[in-house]
Amino acid sequence: MLPWLGQYLVNFYGPFRLFYSHLFLTGMGTAMAAAMTWYLLPRLWNHLPTDHGRVNAVDAQQSKGKPISAGIIFVPIHLVVCLLVLPFNWRFVGILGCVALSMLEGFLDDHSKDSGGWSEYKLGAIDLGISLLAALIISQLRDVILWVPLTKVPLTVPPWIFIPLATAILWLAINAMNCTDGVDGLSGSLAALAFLYLGGILYAIVGHTDIAAYLLVPHYPDGALWGLLAFVMVGCLAGYLWHNAAPSAVLMGDAGSRPMGLLLGMLVLACGNPFLILIVAGVVLINGATGLLKVALLRFFRIGIFQNIRYPLHDHVRHNMGWSNTQVLMRFMLLQAVITPILLVLLFKVR
Repeated sequence: MLPWLGQYLVNFYGPFRLFYSHLFLTGMGTAMAAAMTWYLLPRLWNHLPTDHGRVNAVDAQQSKGKPISAGIIFVPIHLVVCLLVLPFNWRFVGILGCVALSMLEGFLDDHSKDSGGWSEYKLGAIDLGISLLAALIISQLRDVILWVPLTKVPLTVPPWIFIPLATAILWLAINAMNCTDGVDGLSGSLAALAFLYLGGILYAIVGHTDIAAYLLVPHYPDGALWGLLAFVMVGCLAGYLWHNAAPSAVLMGDAGSRPMGLLLGMLVLACGNPFLILIVAGVVLINGATGLLKVALLRFFRIGIFQNIRYPLHDHVRHNMGWSNTQVLMRFMLLQAVITPILLVLLFKVR
């Protein structure tokens, strides 16, 4: 909306051209999302369902009674701010619609936990449907240009290959992020780091003609717009983490973790390199997705692996190694913050 408004108002006052500057819109959108989330959360969280403690989770009693499902507040803020700062585009409306669907799924599950919550199979099936819809919107049923590590040659991938691949990545991102939500500030902090890295790649590398050419990666004209989606979510997470810092006053719930994971996966695909999910969210995948692998192998193939490791991994280090919640948060964040820049340098320069 603002870019359209800026093109009209600039005829009356020159500085309104800032309304179609990607850099200005990124800063304003991030600040607006942070301020709105910080202000509205404590005024609305009394209307949210409360946590009942996860079965077999470490220190589950500490969360009992706290408002849960904060995503039903900060995800709509993300949607509204994005619609305000992005040029109108039906593709991005569809993307934001998928995020809203994932939020609604998570909220209904959070709300139903009084009666035991939805089954894993039901949630997995809904996640799969939303992931497929998002993959269809991203591809637009056209060939997609991807780039991969160790080669300078981009790949043109037909939709019949891209859509199943994208659906799997999105489903994995949703569930890995959901599994990581179990320590105050952990999923939000790791996600904020991932969104910062992805936003920078989208805005300054694949979205920039000259830098993309210099680094021998494809240039995506709408890269900066995808970057806006990432930075606005960083703002929302900043406002949320203000209240979620230990000891937390409000919890994210599935209504926050599921749409956050979906958006993470979509931004990875928008960068054009599916392997980026391992780089920007490796700790999230190790913490959550390895547990999914363990359960799947045991349940469907009767193959037992990692029998002496609790999952999610943050429960293992708390229960078996004696780490405090603060140590889990700081050490997991430090691992991601240090490893990601190193791997990004290798990804872009070793070609």
